[in-house]
This record gives sequence, C-alpha cells and structure tokens, in this order.
Amino acid sequence: MSERNPESGKLAPWKRWKWFGPMTRAKAVVVLAALFFVTNAVFVAADSMGKPGSCGPDCTRYDVVVVGSEVPGVLLAKAAREQGLRVVILDPREKPGGELIQGQMQVLDEPNDNRKRSLVQGEFKKLFDAYKAGTVRKHEDFERYFQRWIRGITLHSGIAIQSVEIVTAGTELSIRSLTYRNRNGRVLTVQARYWVENTDFNALTGRLGVKRIPGMESLYNGKKPDYMAATYMIKLKKVNWAKLHRAILDDYPLRNVQQKYGPNTYVDWNFATGFSNLMTGYKPQDEQLRLRGLNITNQKNGEVIINGLLIYDVDPADPVSVATAIRKGRAEAPRVLAHLRKHLPGFEKAELNGFPEYLYIRDYNRFETKYVLNERDVKEGRMFWDNVSIGGYAMDLQGTRAIPLGIGFGKPDRYGIPLRSFQLKEYDNVLVVGKNIGATIKAYGSARIMATTALAAETIGILLGRETHENKRLSDLTPADFRRFHAYLEKYKRIVLTR
Repeated sequence: MSERNPESGKLAPWKRWKWFGPMTRAKAVVVLAALFFVTNAVFVAADSMGKPGSCGPDCTRYDVVVVGSEVPGVLLAKAAREQGLRVVILDPREKPGGELIQGQMQVLDEPNDNRKRSLVQGEFKKLFDAYKAGTVRKHEDFERYFQRWIRGITLHSGIAIQSVEIVTAGTELSIRSLTYRNRNGRVLTVQARYWVENTDFNALTGRLGVKRIPGMESLYNGKKPDYMAATYMIKLKKVNWAKLHRAILDDYPLRNVQQKYGPNTYVDWNFATGFSNLMTGYKPQDEQLRLRGLNITNQKNGEVIINGLLIYDVDPADPVSVATAIRKGRAEAPRVLAHLRKHLPGFEKAELNGFPEYLYIRDYNRFETKYVLNERDVKEGRMFWDNVSIGGYAMDLQGTRAIPLGIGFGKPDRYGIPLRSFQLKEYDNVLVVGKNIGATIKAYGSARIMATTALAAETIGILLGRETHENKRLSDLTPADFRRFHAYLEKYKRIVLTR
C-alpha cells in the first residue's frame, strides 16, 4: 500500500577493528581523556553500561538522549540499548508513539527497487511483514509492536525543554547538557555523549541556530517556508470489502476502472487506492481541508483506515495549530463518511470507528546536515561509503495550498543514504532521524518513508554502541571502518547496505 499520491560464536569482525593503529588500548584511553579535557567535553566512556550515571543533583548522564518518540528514534534507542548503552527517551508529546500510534498512520509504505524487490530491512521489517500478511492491521496490533520496541527503555512523556547548554568542541559545537521540566513540574538535567532529534516539530534542533534546508516553497520560488499537508486519518467500521472488491472487478479491464474511478485506482483483498474521480466533487466545510484520492487499508472484520483527508498549514510546533487541525479533522469525518456511503461501493452502511488523537505530519523544517542528500543522488542510485540505509520509494510530494494536487518526480531505483545525512552540520554530537533527515525537498519526497528512515535509525543505534565500546566518535569513522561495519551488519543482522 502506498502513501504515494493516488492522484498523480567466533569473535565478531567488529572486535578486530584497529582504530588506534600501533597504539595500545591504554594509550588510546589516555589520548582520548586529554582530548576531552582540552575541548571542555564532559563525556566519559560508559563505565556502567545500561545504567545511567550521576552528574550532580538532579542531573543524570546517559550515552544517548533521544528527544521524541517517533518510530525511527525508538528503534535507534532500542538498538543502542541492546549494544549496552545508557539510553533515555524524552518525549515532549503527552503520549508516546507519534504518527504511528497517536496519529494512527497505519497505512505502511514499501520502498522497492526497479525489479520490485522490497528494500524493507531490519527491525521494522518484522512489523511490515506482519502488516502485509494481515496479522497486524488494527491499532491494538501496532500498539503491541510499539510496546515491544520500548520495553526496558526509560521514556518520559510530557516533558518541556527549558534550556540547552552548548559548548565549543574543537572546530564544531557540542551539546553538553539539556534541562527540562517533567510533567510533575520538576526541573531535571541530562548529559549525554550523543543527542538525537526525533520529533516532528524540531523540539531540539529548533533551538540550535542551524540553517534550514529549503522546503516545498523552493518548487515555486515562494518567499515563505511551505510544507506538505498533514493528514487526519479516517477510521470506519461495517464496510463490506467484498462488495468493493467485486464492484471494481466488474468494471475491468483496468483502463475502464481508472476512467470511472480515477488514475491509480486499484483494489485487492487487503488494500485499495485511488478513487480520485469520486472525491473531486467533495466540498469540505473548511478551506483548510481537502479530500484527495484515497489510500485504504482493510483492517479485517469490516474495519478500514483511510489516508485521504488533507489539512493545510499545520504547524506541529504550535499546540494551538495542532489542536485546531485535529478539531477540524474530527468535525469533517462525519461529512467524509456521508460522501463515501453515497459514492463508494461497499461503504453504504459504514460507520465511524473512533478518532485518532494526533495527526500524520509529513513535513516540517529540516536543517543542514554534514551531507544533504539531493535529487541527483536519488535518481542516479548513488551508493555512499557510509551508507546507513537504502531507499527506493517514488519522489512523491503531497499537496500544499500552492500545489494542491502535489507533485511527483519519478520512481528511482535503489540508492544509498549516508550517515552524514543524519549528522547535524556544525555539531559533533547531534543526530537527526526520521523526517529530520538532511535532504533537498525532491530527495526528501522519497527518503521520508518510515521503512527507510527506521532502517537508518536502527543502523545508527548499532553503530553508536560499537563506536562507544571502541572509544571512537562517529565523525572519526573511515571508509575502512564502514566496510567492516557493513560486513558485520550483513553477517549478523541480515542488513545489506552496500548494494
């Protein structure tokens, strides 16, 4: 199913890494200690793996602090913890799970190459395979997977960042500490070796004074930042999927189906997409909303979930903007239902089946990383020496007010995404994951897919564990280091990032 616009034993190889050449480990530790002192860094090697340390009253030291509970960062935290690191997730939202759990964006996309071979790998593949097989379709199924991922990880929801302490680290900047207020009003401080931006509204990186990558406005020379529309997911029950399926088959061949229902219209026993011709006549009660063509997942037993109701101009960093959009989406849902009951076969007796508590946010500010993935990289299938993920989804950009129907730039073959596209420029210890990836807007249209960014985040989590044990920073890794790392992933994790 596509988010694409329907309208348009032996010693592991890693342990043999020789990062310090002829130096002994003892000498290396001395050198690192000296470097940390010179650069005012407060980080130390993990002396009690998995257990946070103290850095003073109401201050706790971790190896990794993840800000936000979107899926990619959760998988990074999970992988890092499994490597023995001390990890915490600080979530500014009131409840964890982001777009997948709170926004219920449970219509999963599959990146693939030009031979239709799936590029879904890693931990996320377990969920995706169950989704395709039909054993994970309903909200409670996704919730169980999410709870499994966060099991054993310290997670604090409802926090508010108060301040971020930034220091100089050689030629770059470094976050030394972060102070936040928890939901009980207590002010606490954390220190970490690495910090991870994992929200959909720049809760961390928005405070760091870094340069924004131009977004949707760059496609039409706009003067103000512009973003793809958000979606409010529509949940229905008492849908007769067999009738929908039969109605489409009765109109075959496919050319006739698409002439009647709209381009890209397709239905099987699990998914349906298209129907844009049936949606064009729909007039929402608020101009901020638009009903585009539909992506529908059959959740079984008459239940479906629909990605189709767009909401323009949502600012995910503004609680009032978010609350207003949710209120408008919820108010529009009964009208959408009435339209579907009238026009879509099998939906004649459908009813609303609850409401998501949050939105599906596709797009917000992305800031410059050490390498910004671009359209040419994607189209030419470039592979990087420091690959942490493989993409292959279409370069698909959903609508804005200025481009209401969205726009596409073609389907690439497989391409690599480097670690450097997740390392914030000018900072030596800040990572960005998920939709925060460093990519131009056209490249982002492909790279934004959850399966792609989840793989990158998990890979980075593994890498953080390995480099911490070997006392080396991510910025110091070489092509030779990555050749060993890629071999390790392929042999022990069945993750292939080189081809």
